[in-house]
Amino acid sequence: RKILMGFIRVHILHHAAEKDGIYGVWMIKELERHGYSISPGTLYPILHEMETKGLLRVKKVKVNGKIRKVYRATKKGTVTLNGLKDYISELSEEVV
Repeated sequence: RKILMGFIRVHILHHAAEKDGIYGVWMIKELERHGYSISPGTLYPILHEMETKGLLRVKKVKVNGKIRKVYRATKKGTVTLNGLKDYISELSEEVV
């Protein structure tokens, strides 16, 4: 489970680095699309932890009268993600 949680964090960072960022429900659906089953009670603490560590920043956006927290990668998050890509590439070549 710990290993999978690491993959989930990288996946979150990957999408948070994209132009529009992510929000919780979308990320849960995205992870499900890839075979991960994660509850809001697991995802939101991860998002908060990544924000606290400076990897993500959050912006509150009003959508259809409701407030949505949109997460985007910070500069530190983007640098971290880019560094991880080399490790992921090397590891996947060896394992797969």
